[in-house]
Amino acid sequence: MSSGHEPVYPEYETETSQTSKLLRKFKETPFVPIGMAGFAVVVGYGLYKLKHRGNTKMSLHLIHMRVAAQGFVVGAITCGVLYSMFREYVIKPKE
Repeated sequence: MSSGHEPVYPEYETETSQTSKLLRKFKETPFVPIGMAGFAVVVGYGLYKLKHRGNTKMSLHLIHMRVAAQGFVVGAITCGVLYSMFREYVIKPKE
């Protein structure tokens, strides 16, 4: 064993802040945070509308909110995949 401290995974154990890691991840896969934020917005909107749902059944309201949240996340993932494919196959082949 060596006496010096050498990181096992040097690319993960560098002296970087959480903010710089988050910004790097956002640049690599921008649609994941967008999907998460959209999911949070749909859930917040659903909780707000839960108060003012009128005579709509609770189960129907929850099903609609679940479908909306899932739809937003699936849409964001689809856009992310298309963006990655565009970046890899359209922009990169200029080599």
